[in-house]
Amino acid sequence: MKNLRFVGLSLIIVVMLAVTTIGLPVTNAQDFEPMVYSAENCDYGGEFLTIEAVDELTVKFTLCRPDPAFPSKVAFSAFAVHSAEYLEATGGGGDLIDNPIGTGPYMVEEWRRGDSITLSRFEDYWGEAPAMDTVIFRWNSEGAARLTELQAGTVDGIDNPTPDDYERIREDESLILYDRPGTNIFYIGLNNWFEPLDDVQVRQALAMGIDRQRIVDNFYPPGTLVATQFMPPTIFGYTPEVSWYEFDPAAARDMLAEAGYGDGFQIELSYRDVFRSYLPEPGRVAEDIQAQLAENLNVEAEIVVMESGAFIDASDAGELQMYLLGWGADYPDATNFLDFHFGGGSSDQFGDKYEAVTDPLARAAALSDPNERYDIYIEANQAIKDNIPMIPVAHGASATAFKAEVVGAHASPLGNEYFAAMSIDGQDSLTWMQNAEPIGLYCADETDGESLRACEQINEPLLFYEVGGTAVSPGLAYNFEVNAELTEWTFFLREGVVFHDGSTLDANDVVMSYVVQWDASHPLHVGRNGSFTYFPALFDGFLNPPADE
Repeated sequence: MKNLRFVGLSLIIVVMLAVTTIGLPVTNAQDFEPMVYSAENCDYGGEFLTIEAVDELTVKFTLCRPDPAFPSKVAFSAFAVHSAEYLEATGGGGDLIDNPIGTGPYMVEEWRRGDSITLSRFEDYWGEAPAMDTVIFRWNSEGAARLTELQAGTVDGIDNPTPDDYERIREDESLILYDRPGTNIFYIGLNNWFEPLDDVQVRQALAMGIDRQRIVDNFYPPGTLVATQFMPPTIFGYTPEVSWYEFDPAAARDMLAEAGYGDGFQIELSYRDVFRSYLPEPGRVAEDIQAQLAENLNVEAEIVVMESGAFIDASDAGELQMYLLGWGADYPDATNFLDFHFGGGSSDQFGDKYEAVTDPLARAAALSDPNERYDIYIEANQAIKDNIPMIPVAHGASATAFKAEVVGAHASPLGNEYFAAMSIDGQDSLTWMQNAEPIGLYCADETDGESLRACEQINEPLLFYEVGGTAVSPGLAYNFEVNAELTEWTFFLREGVVFHDGSTLDANDVVMSYVVQWDASHPLHVGRNGSFTYFPALFDGFLNPPADE
């Protein structure tokens, strides 16, 4: 572990004394030994330099560069705080994936694989107690089937009703439809590790040969926008100065011929059969794209339908040629969309990265002035258009639907509906039906929305997003401070917060929760499949290579 060192207790005391001079709280617990993990320097390329427990209830992050989006990142569920003892007891995997121990309003009672997850109220929750004793997660990939269950009263709320059913729900006085803005992107991924997608002319021909407006008109609800770039217009980083290629099948065929593929080619088109807000009818959309490729470009696409978890893992590993995927906002900043997908620490889903894209993204992420950042995002969005790692198709409008009697029901723009805020008079349980089963409940190592939504009821991060909104508010940390350079972030933890197993939250839990993601050679860097995709994408890379490399 060449880039990692453990800073001993003597240095911690010096740090604590220095911090005391500026009025930060210090806990003199006799049995608390603060942990500090530090890179030797910033040469390894990542964002973190040091994560330290200043005292029992104070955590400090020292960064290698300014990060104006840092509060929004630490509020995201992938960076929820876990018990250090439980991380060690599970070896970083195993029971941690099926039965996480959190500080949230609900705890896992039972996960019946393939059927349901039952969460029970945590009686010692530090915040406002949830009204419902039990929340049950169920799933069905068919939008019509979800609505049938809602109308029959066997579930209390559903995610992503089929667009054709919107008016039907609005006309039913027993139900309420809650619209969710299109803070997402549906795209067609193109992996340059596969021929002929390694040729930018071929990728451009595909971009010009698919009628995106036709897809939106035929398969999306009102309010959906045809994407002109990867960024949704509602998220900072969208730059109208850059617009996508116009649909022009004749010019696309000519371009394929120039590239040596005048007779077309064969390719695999992969997707997962999961209804998503960015892709409400994946099977029908895949068939339409298949038909367009054949009609417009003489490209023969073989449709490959994959299980959700296997699909996500394969796309992250760069194993898919051409595929249908999308993204919903985790927090409202360009770094969540652009850095995660195209930055230097992003996954291999598009194959080799493009320096013309990674360089401006790194520069923009380090600036605090929105005007300076905006100009660089124009450059980055143009470079994405020039290199075509994907084809942006739609910013999909979507919704949730609930029984009218559910108090506190809502649709979150971030897709993180919070069930502790909901209640039903005369009921002690709420049943929610979503598109698919969670893949795992250790969300440091998951990226699908179904898993993240479940995790958000169980585990909590340092900061929260407001219920049904995007603003950041206090969470496990009641406050934080930052220096003028935006490189030193100090968080002050609430006193007396306990985990579901009765252990007390302290700063070491925060340090360990981050370190096992940050250091890929750490023995607890295990998870479900060990990808930990969010961490390197949002914080510029792991500290060390995996232990087996």
